[in-house]
Amino acid sequence: MGLQMTAVFLNGMDVSFLDEIEQAGGTFRDGDEVRDALAILRDNGINSIRLRIWNDPPGGYCNTERTLAMAERIKALGLHFLLDFHYSDKWADPANQWKPRAWEKLGFDELREAVRLYTKETLTALKARGALPDMVQIGNEITPGMLWDDGRVGGDDWDTDGQWGKFTELVKAGIDGAKEAAPDINVMIHIDRGGDNAGSRKFYDRFEQYGVPFDTIGLSYYPWWHGSLDDLRCNLDDLAVRYRKDIIVVETAYPWTIGKREGHPFIVQSEEQLHEGYPATPEGQAAYMRDFVELIKRTPEGRGVGFHYWEPCWIPAKTEWSVGHPNNWANLTLFDFTGRKLPALEIFRSSEVRPE
Repeated sequence: MGLQMTAVFLNGMDVSFLDEIEQAGGTFRDGDEVRDALAILRDNGINSIRLRIWNDPPGGYCNTERTLAMAERIKALGLHFLLDFHYSDKWADPANQWKPRAWEKLGFDELREAVRLYTKETLTALKARGALPDMVQIGNEITPGMLWDDGRVGGDDWDTDGQWGKFTELVKAGIDGAKEAAPDINVMIHIDRGGDNAGSRKFYDRFEQYGVPFDTIGLSYYPWWHGSLDDLRCNLDDLAVRYRKDIIVVETAYPWTIGKREGHPFIVQSEEQLHEGYPATPEGQAAYMRDFVELIKRTPEGRGVGFHYWEPCWIPAKTEWSVGHPNNWANLTLFDFTGRKLPALEIFRSSEVRPE
């Protein structure tokens, strides 16, 4: 069985690229020993793994077949498992929430049914393999809606009651499918507004208005995009009391270097993107993660129940990736360029217990 939400603080990692990294020959070391990356994470206090799932990705990775294989490995190690439905063939994020190609010409009622059935069938297949997730996300960073344009709500032209009604109907269809396959599964709704309390309130107030039934608030917080740690703290403090739901900061990262590497145009590559007190060094990364985790644990009413670090294993194992762009993340990992564990990964061993 997966870890119960009430028992532990979730030290989580999103390792959705791991399958592709391993097939490219990438390896990981804890000290001098080459080991399975998932086992290294587990032995360093990680107790939850997040995977994204795409409907029909051009590169083949993160589809249902590969997700089944990865999910079996996660469950074999006794880890909590969060499955992140993007409802797209590729990245779904604040700038991209495009329908899968197979759904592009469906009418709204057909689209809603496709969402329900796909969610149900995916989870049913995982259950049959003994790899049912403990938690699911219905959409990824869905601040501007999902399954555009039917479920689009971002921008003045789309931010209407009618569009919010359609968007939330699509989300409810995903929740219905999840609950049909697994009645007790924990449902997360995830947006990208970690340091933006006004934006977070606007979104979750709408979901309350339209009666969307979910369990957990998910936030992305990247410090070079989403404000200071104090901005995050203020948002967590307010959301916990306002909505009385558990909260997971379900995406974050911090650099361990900003040194240039040929062929890798890093997203974070300048001093201006760093936060004071946290240099882009292995020690600075560890200090950031230590303070970040402690901040979440101080959320009122014990509502800060965990985090997931995004793609800690995305080392430069090759130059061409299935997503169609270079690895721009290899300085934001928790392993160095050669796959050797960094100090930040060692701080989680003592942080599994949730505060009373």
